[in-house]
Amino acid sequence: MRSFSEEKKLLTDLKRGKEKSFKKAYFLYYDHLIEVAKHFNFQLLTPDDFVHETFLRVYEKRELLKEDVALDKQLFVICKNLILNHLQREQKVIRLDPHFSPSSKAEEFMEDDEVNQQKQLQELIKQLPEQRQKIFVLHKIHNYSYQEIMEYTHLSPKTIANHIYLANQFILKKVKKA
Repeated sequence: MRSFSEEKKLLTDLKRGKEKSFKKAYFLYYDHLIEVAKHFNFQLLTPDDFVHETFLRVYEKRELLKEDVALDKQLFVICKNLILNHLQREQKVIRLDPHFSPSSKAEEFMEDDEVNQQKQLQELIKQLPEQRQKIFVLHKIHNYSYQEIMEYTHLSPKTIANHIYLANQFILKKVKKA
């Protein structure tokens, strides 16, 4: 257990951007955050992904750290929020099979209804505006991260997220009407 003065100094140094304090915090709290993240059920990402994202957020927004709140509590809240946000998005997204090809052998084993649903989904994707379609396919079918899409398209992460959200909304609306 760290003393209050050690914790305060670590927080102060983190806010100032000292690399040594960031490494120290990482090694001190990594295992605890992994244990916290293991309590959630993820389909695509691992607890490790969320812990790394937590520390990345802390580094990027270190000036927002509160010196009067324990660092482990702040890290826990950041990690938990990242996980809950991801789980919410995971539930809203229509899963696409990245290996789907109407001419593949897999079609022989699929029920007609499933084949029709996949074809309908492919048709709906084709109805999206070109840029939105490209971003949606990169993210949902080819599993590109926002960062990779950003490097490829030169769009901001918010714009990419907006395109994906609007594509999901469009597809969900069309599926509900059918």
